[in-house]
Amino acid sequence: MNFPLYIAKRYLFSKSSNNAINIITLIATVGVVVSAIALFIVLSVFSGLKNFSLDFIRVSDPDLKISSVEGKSFFFTDSIATLLQDDNVAHFSKVVEEKAFFNYREKQHIAIIKGIDANYLLVNNMDTAVYYGDWLTTEYVNSAVIGAGVSSILSLGIYDTEESLKVYVPKPGKGYINNPKTAFNQVNLQPVGIFKLTEDLDSKYIYANLAMAQQLLKYEPNRITAIELKLKNDADRQRTVDYLQTKMGTNFKVETRKQLNAVFYKMINTENIVSYLVFTLILVIALFNVIGAIVMMILDKRENLKTLFSIGATLKEIRSVFIFQGFLLNIIGLVIGLSFAIVFVLLQQTFGLIMITPNLAYPVEFKMINVAIVVCTILILGYISSRIASNRISAKLLM
Repeated sequence: MNFPLYIAKRYLFSKSSNNAINIITLIATVGVVVSAIALFIVLSVFSGLKNFSLDFIRVSDPDLKISSVEGKSFFFTDSIATLLQDDNVAHFSKVVEEKAFFNYREKQHIAIIKGIDANYLLVNNMDTAVYYGDWLTTEYVNSAVIGAGVSSILSLGIYDTEESLKVYVPKPGKGYINNPKTAFNQVNLQPVGIFKLTEDLDSKYIYANLAMAQQLLKYEPNRITAIELKLKNDADRQRTVDYLQTKMGTNFKVETRKQLNAVFYKMINTENIVSYLVFTLILVIALFNVIGAIVMMILDKRENLKTLFSIGATLKEIRSVFIFQGFLLNIIGLVIGLSFAIVFVLLQQTFGLIMITPNLAYPVEFKMINVAIVVCTILILGYISSRIASNRISAKLLM
């Protein structure tokens, strides 16, 4: 057996004659246990929150979106339709999006009107977000589905037969507006449903039929602002992006869901990193107890160390004893803490022990990458702290 490791195990698992050292060692171990639990649970919570938030994005945003680089709109031609026959494209939907002014009973709001065709629900699952009323049908061209935020701002419900939701967009042109009454295109909509996803989307979008949106903007029937795609195999996404981008040329851009929500991804990843750094700092503070426990052990075992040095143990081997001791202490704390944390996360994920609302459990997600992060963090910092403490041993101390 490795000599320093053998001595380290004897020192770690045998009680010291000095009870204060036993207490300090126990506190140091508990500190590592608590740090491991906290770090893993925080990482699991952020993984759960990220996945929870991405569920909303998966409902509202497509796998891929094709739009024009220059100008807001383009013509959907036969050549584009042919390109979309790619083996990995399951469905595609033509959409028209434009910022518009909405008016209802003297209340106003600026939002985006999104005209969608009959294939839209094959690409996105927005109908699952409707919590009141119905989704759009092709029978009623002037129907609309509004966000909960828009409904609140305008005090607008559904199936109001007395008052319509008025939609205005500026007519294309240059120069000053001489007559405001003739400067806007207008249509009247009848809300038939209200959807609820996120606060931003709920106050930002109003869905309507594609033909109505084209009529509002005075677009030709084949003129649109984007094409949204549903892929058959998400693992083959990048190949499909590269193929479509190459074939469609530089006048078009093909964006993934992640690119469409780049700010959101950046924000949530930044929050995850900051939280990790904060709890790593707490771990560093806890490891000062490990350093203190090892230093106290060195002082307590000073006479034993002199004996080891006298019978031929080198300074490096004696230092290795306490490096191993600190490392073993961190491993014990890591195993105990990580075991408790994993059990808790799995129970929360399965049974929802902690609830945000009566019907919504606090989201967590067990991921092996989080286990690896916690293990690597504690072992690396534990080794560094043990190394720092062992450097207190010098030839002068052993004389």
